This record gives sequence, C-alpha cells and structure tokens, in this order.
Amino acid sequence: MKLHKGHIYLMLAFSLAGTSVVTGRSLTGALDSFAITITGLGLMLLCLFPFFAAKTLHTIRRLQKPDWAALFCQALFGIFLFRILLLTGLPLTSTAEAGILTGAAPAITALLAWFFLREPLSAKTALGILCTVTGIILLQNNHLTNAALVWQHTTGNLFVLGAAACESVFNVISRKQRRKDESAKLPIQPLIQTMLVAVAAGMLCLIPALWEKSLEALWSIGWQEWGALLWYGLVITALSFVCFYEGVKYCDAYTTAALSGLLPLTALLLAVLFWGEAMTYQQWLGGLLIVCSILLLADQKKSSTTADDFT
Repeated sequence: MKLHKGHIYLMLAFSLAGTSVVTGRSLTGALDSFAITITGLGLMLLCLFPFFAAKTLHTIRRLQKPDWAALFCQALFGIFLFRILLLTGLPLTSTAEAGILTGAAPAITALLAWFFLREPLSAKTALGILCTVTGIILLQNNHLTNAALVWQHTTGNLFVLGAAACESVFNVISRKQRRKDESAKLPIQPLIQTMLVAVAAGMLCLIPALWEKSLEALWSIGWQEWGALLWYGLVITALSFVCFYEGVKYCDAYTTAALSGLLPLTALLLAVLFWGEAMTYQQWLGGLLIVCSILLLADQKKSSTTADDFT
C-alpha cells in the first residue's frame, strides 16, 4: 500500500514538473533566467512561510552540518542549475524537443543509483526503465532526423540535457538523504524541506539576478506572466517538490528513475496543446512505452534482494 502511495506521489511530482517547460517558454521572452527563478521562489515563500514559520524555525535549530550540505546540494542541482540550464536552452530549441530531452533523466538517475547508492536492480524495474529509455528515443528520433542541426539548436539541446543531468543528481541526493531520515527520530517534513531548499536556491540566484538587471522588468509584465510565475513557485516548486520528497520515502531510486519519464511526456503533450507543435505516430508510440513502464512498476513490491536481482 505504501509503495502504491509512493508511485502516486512521484507520478504527480513529475507530471507537475513537466509543466516547467511550457511555463518557462512563456516567461523567457519577458524575463531573464535568474529573475524568473528568484521571483518564483520568492512568491512561494511569501505565500507559505507565514503559515509554517514556527515549524520551519524549529527544524532549522536541530539541523546539523550534513543536513545543511544535503539541502544546499539539492538547491544547487534541483533548482538553481536545473532551471538556469533549462531556461537558457529553451529559447534555442523547440518546446517539444526540450521536453523530450529532459527524458534523459531516467537513464542517468538509474546509472547514478547503481554506482553511488548500490541499490539492487530487479528484472521488472530494469524492464520498466528500458521501456522509458526506448520511449524517449522514439520521441526524440523524429526531431533528430528532421530538425536542422545548426549550432544554436545543438547548443540549446546541450543546455537542456545538462538540466536533465542535474535533475538526476537531485533525485539521487534526495534518495540518499531519505535513507538517513528513515532512521532519524525527527525527519524533515517534505514541505519544510522544500522551503529550506527554496531559500538556499534563492540565495544562489540573488547576485546573478541583480547582475542581469532584469528584475525591474517585473513592473512591466502582464497578468499572464504573473500567473505563470505563481505557477512556477507554488506548483512547480512547492507542490511538486513536496510530492517528490514524500514519494521517495517509499520508492527506490530505480522506480524514481522510471517514473521520471512522466516529465518529458507531460512536457510534450502540453507543447502540443498550448504551442500547437505536431506529434507523429512514432512519438505517440514513445509516449505509450513510457506509460507501459509505469504500469510495470505499479504492482511491484518493495524492493529487496531476490533471486532475480542483479547488479
């Protein structure tokens, strides 16, 4: 039951995270990357901190140096580098292609989990990840064969791939921290952890945002841009991170890697709906494989080393 709960939380987390591609595309024309990130984080903290100030301060007082180091790394890779690389790459490539390229995260996460966490890889989990990776290849292949591979376009794709790698590092760091929290008497609550990570990421973004000198542009943007910034802060950051932190309590890193395939699938579907970008039968087949990988994991029991485990 807890594993199904973890699946639901992770599916929701990655689906919401997938909206960052379309949301970012709608903001990049009006604001620079650091301004978008720090404003979204600021709106989130402004809305949530007054209600959770006491719990947050209580948590801060009992955190130790390793906890702060883990939170800083999550802020660095999960918010700061991920969003900066994604928002930098978006203007240089298509929305759909950027969403698809974030699908490199499952394979990267699985590799990092095996190498650093030494988590056993079951046959069913491996098949789920294989379906995800195959789906990503099918989704991407149409663009690789038809897009004009100019330098600017390739550079944009590399930025997005870098964002996917940062997402993978964030997944593994979060899973490793959850291992420690499972034995802790007072583990950090997901919402409090999200707020602390957001504060750290905001501090990383502050100086670059001031250097960009684009914060003054906030006064000239319209209600649609402000709505997108609120979505960025409250949904893409707060809600998706809370769901993610709650989900990784019950799922291993390989399951997390496979379910992260929902991020590029969501991004692609939203690009079709809101930006009118076409999908081919090959891309639909790739999306179906990603869904199949989720179904393969739906009835999987909590991982333990069994006869079909291999490393």
